[in-house]
Amino acid sequence: MAYEILKTRVVGVDIGLDTTMLAVVDIRGNILAKSSFPTGDNPNIADYTSRLSEQILMLVEENGGYESIRSVGISVPSGNFRMGSMVNSPNMPWKGVVPLAAMLRDRLGLAVALGNNAHVRAIGEHAYGAAHGLKNFILLTIGNGVGSCLFSEGQPHLGQNGFAGEIGHTCAVVGGRQCGCGHKGCLEMYVSTKGIVLTAKEVLAESSEPSPLRQVENLTYKQVIAFCFEGDAVARETMRRVGTMLGVGLANYASVVNPEAIILTGRVTHAREWLIDPVEKAFNEHVFHNIQGNVKFLASALEEGEMDVLGASALAWEVEEYSLFK
Repeated sequence: MAYEILKTRVVGVDIGLDTTMLAVVDIRGNILAKSSFPTGDNPNIADYTSRLSEQILMLVEENGGYESIRSVGISVPSGNFRMGSMVNSPNMPWKGVVPLAAMLRDRLGLAVALGNNAHVRAIGEHAYGAAHGLKNFILLTIGNGVGSCLFSEGQPHLGQNGFAGEIGHTCAVVGGRQCGCGHKGCLEMYVSTKGIVLTAKEVLAESSEPSPLRQVENLTYKQVIAFCFEGDAVARETMRRVGTMLGVGLANYASVVNPEAIILTGRVTHAREWLIDPVEKAFNEHVFHNIQGNVKFLASALEEGEMDVLGASALAWEVEEYSLFK
């Protein structure tokens, strides 16, 4: 009798604006090996896909061999799981609809699953992190953009065409700041990394209060957060406004879907209490009263450098197995 060799490893890939991370992950969620390369070195998508394929092959051959790999999972901004494509990303260098999953599958001869950052992180948190055991939760990711994934009765809700969860592109201010998506007033433009900088500049312009932020030539969100911890009133007022805006947005979201928890992830959450306290205050002031007090705010339980590749690896297990060599 012939026995089929069980493939016990997958590859998780996190494609960020600056860096692409990839890792070989076993069936228990252990990262066995990882590597990275600059995303921006390959502005042509065909060149980038070739580079990614080469990096995957190199990593797996050095760590268990190609025959041990079942599939590949990808986390990418503006990714659509149903389409296997990155779709009209406002921040990434490749525009339009990019069928990245099919392009990579053709090069590797393996099944490839693709999702956006929030979807992939939610899968990872559900499998290995803070959402383990939860059935109804929202995962929010805040960085260059703002995205979310809703888990309903233990399954991710992706919507009719796979575009569900775009809370960053809900309207927070009618006629407000111009967003990269083409609309004005999107929540993303007030609570993302770029939104923090714009709000800080507004606060600085509204008063003459002394602040070390006034001496910073090229202001970044990291500097705003750092000055919060140093006691700067302008930086703290900036994060209060950011947190309030986010709290109202989450209250609207929760009033519709009634989650048991909201998990906050992403670089902006490094602000800790300067962000979270105003978020929770605004949330409780605006959420539907029967939900008030019944939603937990949680931080990711996964290491930041491993969160996305682990999520991508969890996504990889869900795609139907495929191989050119069967």
